[in-house]
This record gives sequence, structure tokens and C-alpha cells, in this order.
Amino acid sequence: MNFAQFLSGKLLLPHEIPLSTPTIAYLLKNNQIAELPSITQHHKRYQCQRCCNNNQQLFANLPCARCQTEHVYCRHCIATGRVLACEKLIRWQGEKPRWTSQETPCSWDGSLTKHQQHAAEAIQEALKTNQQELLIWAVCGAGKTEMLFPAINFAIKENKRVCLATPRADVVRELLPRMKQAFPQTEIEALYADSPDRTEIGQLILSTTHQLIRYQQAFDLMIIDEIDAFPFHHDPTLPLLANRACQKHATRIYLTATPRPVQQKKIARKKLPAIFVPIRYHGHPLPIPQEKIEFHLRKKLDRKKVPHAFQQFINTRSTTRQLLIFVPTISLLEKVRSFCPAETVHAGDPDRKEKVNLFREKKIDILITTTILERGVTFPSVDVVVLDAGHQVFDEAALVQIAGRAGRSPNDPTGNVIFIHQGKTEQIEQAIAQINMMNKKGAKL
Repeated sequence: MNFAQFLSGKLLLPHEIPLSTPTIAYLLKNNQIAELPSITQHHKRYQCQRCCNNNQQLFANLPCARCQTEHVYCRHCIATGRVLACEKLIRWQGEKPRWTSQETPCSWDGSLTKHQQHAAEAIQEALKTNQQELLIWAVCGAGKTEMLFPAINFAIKENKRVCLATPRADVVRELLPRMKQAFPQTEIEALYADSPDRTEIGQLILSTTHQLIRYQQAFDLMIIDEIDAFPFHHDPTLPLLANRACQKHATRIYLTATPRPVQQKKIARKKLPAIFVPIRYHGHPLPIPQEKIEFHLRKKLDRKKVPHAFQQFINTRSTTRQLLIFVPTISLLEKVRSFCPAETVHAGDPDRKEKVNLFREKKIDILITTTILERGVTFPSVDVVVLDAGHQVFDEAALVQIAGRAGRSPNDPTGNVIFIHQGKTEQIEQAIAQINMMNKKGAKL
């Protein structure tokens, strides 16, 4: 085993290291690895050194069978393995890892538009000059993944380590085959809960942001996709984990189609460098959502009655496209299915991966989903319906992202987007205004 590749940049609990006790003792004796406290206490306040949690309500005491005493553990990171105060975290401090030398890592033979090229050059220059941060504000369907290829190619050629992190496991699964095709000789691994694609020696890591809990000072290039998305935007520990996973000199690239106000303010004040790509890679504008008001919509949905606006659309829509139907809650999935026979999917669905793949392969025509498919997934030819678009779950960013699922293919660049609601909300107005603004900017290029 190449210990440097396997352990470098990792922050692991002993049971996460597949080495024998004598081997770990040997590495400790020779200062190849170091032991760190898993939970520290300062002024009677605890902090978990594994997940960065310092919320005192998320610490609790329990009897420990290992040391026969009662002590604290962290409840915040228990989903990725319980951390007890008596345990040590293990960190590599030996030689730096080296991967197979590659003169031309990227085999992608496509071409970038001039707007994609402008963004790609800015990303690569940021990496070359050790620029700390750069935000790419690119509309849905702009081709953000392809914009990353030149910088990733340069990083791999220079023996640098790269992480592309995203809040959603579905996005990681979609990115893996694309990255393997673009970088066929590179050691690539995909990290998400129960991922079968872990090698633990990846030079290019595709990861959900939660999985960064096992890294510290690992990456020279950190790319965070969809920085505005849940849960990354809502959980303050996730940005901390992403920053901890970076080397001190690392370049951080942020990707988004819908930056939050805090990011827009930083851009306006020139505190965050940004490149704006307001046009899709195929040059066509974003579909403008059509609004359909339906009085007593929520009562109808709750009683499993088909809304008139929805039925009208179903009767007139083209059957050459697939259909994505978004609903705000899991409880509505089966109710909508009662009047629109189709498959349903949500975050806790054990068949989630298979259903999404079947939809991608066009073996499913209609898919009713919660917001788990609002972003980061590409289907070439779909119509989109949002039922109860005025629900609080659908904020401006979510509605823009959902609308962005339509019209992504140059062979079908339009697609219908229907917002059905029982009363217009500020979020609906702002989402449509943002799409119109992007299209106007794109038309001027």
C-alpha cells in the first residue's frame, strides 16, 4: 500500500484506517502519522475537531465501554461515525503523495464557446497564480463542467490534487462517468453515502460536501459546485469543512447559477472576483416560466383532485418530451400520482438512483419529484411543471434552477416550464425577473 496516497490529507478515526494495530504503531513511532484529540474543551465549551461543530447542544455524555468512564461525544457528525472524546484522530505527516505523471491528462475533444473559454481561462489563471477565490456565475445549462477541464488538466499535470464538491449525491453520480471519460488515466473516486466508487487514493475527488469531514489540507484546487444550494448554504459547518480540506495555498472556485444575496454583495463590493456567463452553451435563451393560477390549489391537491391548469397542460403538451413534475413535500408525491400515474422520487427513496437512471435512459416518461432534482442533473428534452410554486420551499433560487432543467439540449433548446400556484409570490416574481435579466444580458453578447 502507498501510505502517502492513502493517508495524505486525511483526518481519520482509527477504525477508518484499514491497517493493523502494529502497522499504525510503526507509523506513529516513525512520525509518519500523528494523533490529534477528537474533541477539545476551552473555557468549558466543547468543539469537535472532526466536523468543526461547536454547538454545545449537539454534545452529550454516554458511558464508554472502551475506557470505562462517562464522557462526551459529538452528535452532529454521528451519521459519519460516532466520535468519542477518548478517541484520537489520525493525520498523515509523512512525504507528499505522487500520482502517475501525465503530459495530457484531458482527452475531451469538444470545443468551448467564447464565453465558456473566457471563464475557463480565468479559472486556470486563478490556479496558476494561487488566487484564493473566484466565483463563476453561469446560467443553468451554460456548460460549467466543461469550463473546468483546462484547470483540472493543468492541476493533474502538475501533480496537484483536485476536489469537485457538491451538496447533492445525484450530482456526484452524474459527474463520475463524465470525468472518467474526460480524464481516463487519472485516479478518480466518487464520495457519497454508501458510494461503491471509493479507492481512497484519488487524485481527482468528486464528493458531497458532507464527505469532506475526512479531509484536512488535502487539495490544491477546491471547486464547490452550487454553493447556494441546501444544505451547503444552510449548514455553517460545511463551508468550514471545505476550507479545512484545502491546502494553505489552494485556489477555491465557486460555481453557481443563482448566487445568494451575500455573494452578490461581495461581488458588487469587489470582495469576491467573479466571471459572469449569462448564456447557455448552445446560444438559446432560458425558457421563461408560464404562470397558471389555480384557485384552492392546495385543497385540490390534498383531496387528490386534478387541478384544471395541470390537466389543461397535460392535454396539450407534446409527448416527444419527458415530463418532470416538482412538488414541495413528500406527502404530495402519492397524491399527485393518484391523478397522474408516474414514478415518484425523493431524498429518502431507496430506489432513488435507479429511478433517476431510468428517467435518464427514457424508460420512464414522467417523474414526480421533490426538490432533490432541482439542480445539477441534466436531461436533454423535458418539460417542467411546478405544482404549488408559491409554497415556501420554492424560493427564488430553487425556481430558477428548476426552470433551468428545460431546454438544455441544442436539439431541443426550448421546453415548457409551468408554475402552477394559487397566488403569485415575491419569490415567483423574482425568479422570472432573474431569468429575463439573464436572457437580456445574453442577447447583448
